Amino acid sequence: MPARDRAAFAEFVAARSASLHRAAYLMVGDVGLAQDLVQEALTKTYVAWPRLRHVGAAEAYTRKAITTTAITWFRKRSWSERATEVLPEKADGGHADAVVVRHSLLAALAELPPRQRAVIVLRYYEDLSERQTAEALGCAVGTVKSQASAGLTRLRTLMGDELDIDDLIASGGVLA
Repeated sequence: MPARDRAAFAEFVAARSASLHRAAYLMVGDVGLAQDLVQEALTKTYVAWPRLRHVGAAEAYTRKAITTTAITWFRKRSWSERATEVLPEKADGGHADAVVVRHSLLAALAELPPRQRAVIVLRYYEDLSERQTAEALGCAVGTVKSQASAGLTRLRTLMGDELDIDDLIASGGVLA
């Protein structure tokens, strides 16, 4: 790869790594796995860099690589068992309540199937349109709509009275 392309790739990584890592974390629910996921996706992007028509396509390519790699990982491995600390029944209030809600939401998000989780993360956390989400996942817009609906329904069931998912989505959420 020419030095000019390496410099452009390095600029892309520096500018977008934090955002890509946040999305990866929300998909896998573990900091270490998210770092591995982003690293693997960036490796795939680096290999494809000369074929990308413009730098703007690099982020979409990398997000798709993150999503498809995460789904592949979930299919190959059992992710159902995780050691977690027990959350208190009632938080003291204020910031502590927000932390408890965030942890509960992340735990509920981790219980979604990989494709539903990817759609929820891309649509409501990354704020991608249905079309952009479909492109990132390599599926139809209708699939995005049905997966989002099923995922939100499941989150509502898992969260119960603890959180109003609709208010969360409208406000930008506690995932940020």
